[in-house]
Amino acid sequence: MDILGSAQLALGEIESSIVDDGYKGIPGGIEPFPLGEIAKQKWNILNEDVTFPCAVIVEAALEANSQRMKAFTAAMNVALCPHGKTSMAPQLFQRQLDDGAWGITAATVNQVQVYRRYGVPRVLMANQLLGRQEVRWVLEEMERDDRFDFFCLVDSADGVNHLAQACRSRSAKRPIKILLEVGHPGARTGVRSVEAALQIAGAIAESDGRLLLSGIECFEGTLPGQNDDDIERRITALYDLTRNVALACDRAELFGTEYIVLSGGGSAYYDMAANALRAIPLSKSAITVLRSGCYITHDSKWLARYHERLRDRTGESFGAPQEALYVWARIQSLPEAGRAIATLGRRDVSFDMDLPVPRLWFRPGEDGRPVEIARDGFAVNRLDDQHAYVDIPNECDWRVGDLVAFGISHPCTTFDKWRLLFMVDEDYNVTSAIKTFF
Repeated sequence: MDILGSAQLALGEIESSIVDDGYKGIPGGIEPFPLGEIAKQKWNILNEDVTFPCAVIVEAALEANSQRMKAFTAAMNVALCPHGKTSMAPQLFQRQLDDGAWGITAATVNQVQVYRRYGVPRVLMANQLLGRQEVRWVLEEMERDDRFDFFCLVDSADGVNHLAQACRSRSAKRPIKILLEVGHPGARTGVRSVEAALQIAGAIAESDGRLLLSGIECFEGTLPGQNDDDIERRITALYDLTRNVALACDRAELFGTEYIVLSGGGSAYYDMAANALRAIPLSKSAITVLRSGCYITHDSKWLARYHERLRDRTGESFGAPQEALYVWARIQSLPEAGRAIATLGRRDVSFDMDLPVPRLWFRPGEDGRPVEIARDGFAVNRLDDQHAYVDIPNECDWRVGDLVAFGISHPCTTFDKWRLLFMVDEDYNVTSAIKTFF
């Protein structure tokens, strides 16, 4: 499958980067130190050795999620190219590559630049490559390192011509590998018919070798629908079209690489992508590449609901994914019955899919472990920039100064609010830290 399991990223720059109190969560007045030495600080979240709010990743849950996805892809005989935009954390990319990731997915050239800075050897840019500076940099990077394996998408003849002309004007020494993007009416990008796809594939073939049709791609995660059943029917239709496009391009002998990449699968429907793509019979060797990214930390609400649907579809036996990412905050006010105000807000936690979920409670200075919060009676109903409005039962014993861990809904838009996230063990000792590059 051409896996990059032995790839070692150049993480020394990250580990030696200096941490100081300019990072959220780092106590004021601390003597600056290299990130790689954070465990030497002997900080513990429950001992209040850090400032709040702080973002925390539970390492055991992270590892369990990583191993679960590794088992899933092995059982399905598919590859994983996780979307790096979820975390934008090369330290986590290394874990994913160690677990057998085929590459790392990107959405923008700026993301690719970060990946390459730390040595990611294969990048699938699941987007159109456009713009003078963007194309220039990609071509220069391909020329600088002939081991750099790069793929991008097209869904129009104009996009093909744009890339071919750029390659021609720069006398590019290596062709750009192209995945033809298939879409769905009312959704996002991608061709809407086999006929349109063949025209674009033909334009790629006529680029004098500057571009190579390397596969077919789609993304099911943005399909509209009235309910889950309706969305899943539309996803099936999208993959039926993807199959027909792949077969048509194969019959026309338009694929220009040794093996064909068939790629799809976000974080909610990757089982449907795997089943549909791996079943396409092609004349050349093919690899099915999923692009799930959120699996690495999972979440408390949005993805959790989708996993229930996935479990119903598959009856999969790999175990449930675990919540690994939390934002810990203090209770700062109990202004009225049934209401608590916590010290986190839109600057700290995602709110695009759903509001955060109170998950764990702890009273500093008391023995014991955090207490799991009941699902009923506790809920965040509003966020300001730095405040969370939490509904609590009237009999709740919370006090000002208590600590609450909030589960998140959608990891992508929580990671991007933190330059530094604490990795903790089961006793909430800070064992390392993850640096992000948004």
